[in-house]
Amino acid sequence: MTKPARASDFLPDVRFTPKDHPQPAIGKIGVLLLNLGTPDATDYWSMRKYLKEFLSDRRVIEENPVLWWFILNGPILLKRPFSSGEAYRSIWNEERDESPLKTITRAQAKNLAKVFEGENRVIVDWGMRYGNPSTRSRVEALKEQGCDRILFFALYPQYAAATTATAYDKAFDVLKKMRWQPAIRTVPAYHDDPAYIDALANSLKQEVAKLKWKPDVILASYHGLPVEYFEKGDPYHCHCQKTTRLVREKLKWSDEFLRTTFQSRFGKAEWLQPYTDKTVEALAKEGVKNLAVITPGFASDCVETLEEIAVENGDIFKENGGKNFAAIPCLNDSVEGMSVIEAVVKRELGGWI
Repeated sequence: MTKPARASDFLPDVRFTPKDHPQPAIGKIGVLLLNLGTPDATDYWSMRKYLKEFLSDRRVIEENPVLWWFILNGPILLKRPFSSGEAYRSIWNEERDESPLKTITRAQAKNLAKVFEGENRVIVDWGMRYGNPSTRSRVEALKEQGCDRILFFALYPQYAAATTATAYDKAFDVLKKMRWQPAIRTVPAYHDDPAYIDALANSLKQEVAKLKWKPDVILASYHGLPVEYFEKGDPYHCHCQKTTRLVREKLKWSDEFLRTTFQSRFGKAEWLQPYTDKTVEALAKEGVKNLAVITPGFASDCVETLEEIAVENGDIFKENGGKNFAAIPCLNDSVEGMSVIEAVVKRELGGWI
């Protein structure tokens, strides 16, 4: 029968260690929640810094790098910080002076840490792929606290190279410079995880029940992706379609009632269709009066959900004849949202705790 592990089992053997050799902290397990990112403020220079980091990522923009450098550092970074700053200001958390994405991701990490309060070996932290707190600072902080095993959890239910892969790339970049790397695991896409589907279905049902009107159609809007990336083998489109189908089946809704669309396209290239804004406009012109939109690809509400969907698309719907419009909140740090994060993390820590 295997004896239970003791704290001393995780300490270094110091019998042959030189007296002046630093004693590293070990024996802890880190869980790092990783989200997309956020500017530090909404002014021009803060937005420019954030956008430059984001749009310089070769996972995000796969254009010719030389040509893209001139486009990015020319018209885009001259003009876009103004419009992006305005969008962020409209949804900014003034109380904390930060974006809602940062507020929610912090809350998700805090709530997850409570789950492991009885397991003193687990340390939960959070970071951003772009902006602060940086992925580098959080990986280094976990290592310094004695984490010789770290689970990286990119908070993207559906896998895409431009989101999931680049988040893990950044974490791996930190490991490249470490003399003593921790053992690592990465959370796979959870687009069809029963806990995630149940949480989406339950949350959607609850939010719709709160409305004073009944939706004629509900759109499941996911962040868009260039068609070229899909053709190169990115599974994102398939993951999105499967999520919608499973939620639809769970709630016993029809294809016409719960539909998949894609938002946030950028540039002139063809992106995954149908486009959310064009679909919203068309539905209003066809006589649909009551429309709700959910955003299952986002684990936390952010500028794409709070401003682009709730405000921009809400205006499009009403300007073209629609009457009632609702943007359904993301799972965020709600009971349903935390049930997903907890279930996925506990599963992926199997064998470590």
